[in-house]
Amino acid sequence: MFNRRHPSLSKRGVIWGLWVILLYTSPPSCFANFSQAKLLIYKIKEGLPGGTFIGAIGEDLHLDFTVEPPFLFNLPQKKVNGQYVNLNSTTGQLYTSATEIDRETLCPDNSGGRGCVLSLDVFVLPQQHFQLVKVKIFIEDVNDNRPKFPVDEICMSVPENTHINARFAVEHSAVDPDLAPYGVQTYWLVNDFGMFTLDVEQNEGGELTPFLIVTEALDRETQAEYITDIIAEDGGTPPLLGAATLKIVITDVNDNCPKFKESQMNVTLHGNTTKGGHLARLHAFDPDLGANAQISYAYSERVPRDTRSLFHLDRITGVIKLAGKIDTGTATFYKLTILANGPGCIPAVATVSVHIIKVVTGPPAVIPRYIAPENDGELTIKESEPAFSPIAFFTVKNIDINQRVDCHLEGTGPFRLGPYQTLKNEYLLETTEPLDYEKTQDYELIVVATSSQGLVIKTFLKVQVLDENDNAPVFQQALVEVSVEENNPPNTFLTQFQATDQDSEGRGEVIYLLGGDAPGIFVIDRVTGVLTVTTSLDREEKETYRFIVRAVDQGTPRRESLATVVVTVQDRNDNSPRFIDKDFTFFVPENFPGYGEIGVLSVTDADAEENGWVALSILNGSDIFLIDTGRGALRAKTSLDREQQGTYQLWIEAVDGGEPALSCVTMVTVLLLDVNDNPPIVLFPQSNQSYMLVLPNTLPGTSITEVYAVDKDTGMNAVIAYSIIKRKGGEPGSFAIDPETGNITLKRELSNRGLYSLLVKVTDHGQPEPLYSTVMVNFFVNETVSNESYIQSLLTREAGIEVEERPWFKGQMTQGPERYELFPCQPVLIALSVTCLGLFFTVVTLTSYICCKRFKKQRKKGSEVERPLKKKNDSIQGVNRKLRPISNI
Repeated sequence: MFNRRHPSLSKRGVIWGLWVILLYTSPPSCFANFSQAKLLIYKIKEGLPGGTFIGAIGEDLHLDFTVEPPFLFNLPQKKVNGQYVNLNSTTGQLYTSATEIDRETLCPDNSGGRGCVLSLDVFVLPQQHFQLVKVKIFIEDVNDNRPKFPVDEICMSVPENTHINARFAVEHSAVDPDLAPYGVQTYWLVNDFGMFTLDVEQNEGGELTPFLIVTEALDRETQAEYITDIIAEDGGTPPLLGAATLKIVITDVNDNCPKFKESQMNVTLHGNTTKGGHLARLHAFDPDLGANAQISYAYSERVPRDTRSLFHLDRITGVIKLAGKIDTGTATFYKLTILANGPGCIPAVATVSVHIIKVVTGPPAVIPRYIAPENDGELTIKESEPAFSPIAFFTVKNIDINQRVDCHLEGTGPFRLGPYQTLKNEYLLETTEPLDYEKTQDYELIVVATSSQGLVIKTFLKVQVLDENDNAPVFQQALVEVSVEENNPPNTFLTQFQATDQDSEGRGEVIYLLGGDAPGIFVIDRVTGVLTVTTSLDREEKETYRFIVRAVDQGTPRRESLATVVVTVQDRNDNSPRFIDKDFTFFVPENFPGYGEIGVLSVTDADAEENGWVALSILNGSDIFLIDTGRGALRAKTSLDREQQGTYQLWIEAVDGGEPALSCVTMVTVLLLDVNDNPPIVLFPQSNQSYMLVLPNTLPGTSITEVYAVDKDTGMNAVIAYSIIKRKGGEPGSFAIDPETGNITLKRELSNRGLYSLLVKVTDHGQPEPLYSTVMVNFFVNETVSNESYIQSLLTREAGIEVEERPWFKGQMTQGPERYELFPCQPVLIALSVTCLGLFFTVVTLTSYICCKRFKKQRKKGSEVERPLKKKNDSIQGVNRKLRPISNI
């Protein structure tokens, strides 16, 4: 497509159309005189907006725009210039004008696809540069026209005896002024009624003609016409559509014959009945139409000629009247055989028996006066008329003064005949109850007048009941329950409603509509009552739809009835089970009893019944754990020990009961909470029989050894505190133990040699009751170990150990062990301090000198014999060499 908008010659796009320069004589010089015209060809699409670039004439002619005087371009066809194109006089650029180019308007006769051309002559000026340039602009077609039928309604006649697959050409084909492939490509019907289809044939000229094909047997008496829309579709993208109403009229074929409503009739006639008296009316019916339904009545050849002359039979209406005078002396009974003739049919036969009553004297005359509309002895009355509606008056005349006449009514129906008020010989015929067309359409009545002398006069009446729209349609079922599986395909058939209306003609035609409460996804066919759902249903979104369906007749005023439809969406297994949480974590104290409930896994399934039943199972660790499928309770088969394993990770699978089954998996983490079930274990000293050599000159404040213990529990259950609870040997307060580290420190000088024993209690901080262990720490105060047997005897000797310190309680943890003063009496210490205040500096100097000297000596000896009981910087083997059990001494 040629679509340039930028005015600059240096930046305009590549020309889409083809341009050709034809030079006949002169060389391509801007200053030469050209003796012949040049031709430029461009192509554009129709319908382009104004200002769309078409081409640059100067550049396409390779003109040199630097010359003087400058080039000028002129379009002599002013009318064309103003209508379709604009020419820039200085640059020679062509643009579309404000008027859009319509190919079909510009080239109305270009139906053969030869091409639509807009021809222009352009003058290149001034005179010294004059050239005549022929410009041809080819207008290409776009799909801007939709197919159009020549008439809005296409009427076709199809005989009712047409064979299946018979084809009828739809003469009024659609026309699309666009060229191929944008012309008409196919036809289709909006509603084929299941009776027709369309086929398309192409002739040698490429024209498409739709053909209507009959696919089912037709019956005009069942349905006389079909009205739908025929759609013509072109080849555009997207395609454009044209529509017309297609009316298919089913023409009648003489496939039915006349039938009498009554094949036997009895008529009583008085011998003095006047000429022209009405005897009876025969009625035959043919369901065909037009000439095929025309019925003519005639006497059978069995009826004698003189009888035919006596009783006149109307060939068209079937009315029999008296045409002559009855001779009661020769005949008292006539049998009339009547034929109902139809085109190409065997006549229907009816028999009328006429009984003649011999009258001696002239009977009274009964004069009818009709109130209801009357036509040829037939009265019409609406079924909506109330009870006791008057129909006719009957007056008995020619009555002798002394003669009494009795009138009564013969025949069935809600009618009565009685004297009218106080008037003599006046009788009123009226209804006794409302008439109902749906029960009885017509009544035949006889008004019988009998004189006191036995004379009888009969007047025949026929009352025709006119139908009115007094019946609403009636559904076969007032409540319709429908079940459909979810995930159904669109336009799924649900059910078909059927309602009947006893009224006649259009008053009894029923259409079906959805109530205002019906969701938009449901559609009902107005004619057939077929209910469909246009989309896929989801039971988890909504399980039951309840709405109203209306059946409306075509009478005036319209009447309707309602039916309720309940659509139940049946479940399919289309939802997997879902755990409430992505994963689960349960905290359980260790030593939790076996088969106790650790936690509950909540799982749901949106499906119903078996599809929503969920069973749980353990994919791993089933030898330790089990799960209750009903409640989802997780249990351990045995008691669990955190010290053996503190964390368990289980994979739990939930499987529903659908077919096929769906499942999901979640991870469950079981974390065991520590319980204080392990007392501290003393790792050092290794035995109560161990001892350590301590030199007598060990200075106070010296760390002698360390008690080391561990606890398998965690947290506060594994926090250990140390305390000295008993002692043997030495003075109270000689030793102190750090409650947190277990480090034992000498607090006083050791004045006595021998064995010192400390009973150390190692306690954890567990709740509710702390656990503890004890260990005996032995010190042998001496310079050397000369007699190990003696030391062994001291260790095994049972001697009472005085309680030196209180046990370590929780309240003492932050304050450290109980501290004992070097002097038992604080007032004495204060007094000595006051007394010695003056000598303070002398004592300090002397004490410093003595301490330094003793420290050097102690350090020299301690390096030989004193070692801690617990390895701090050396390996445990070095410690064991210094700590010798008595059993090895």
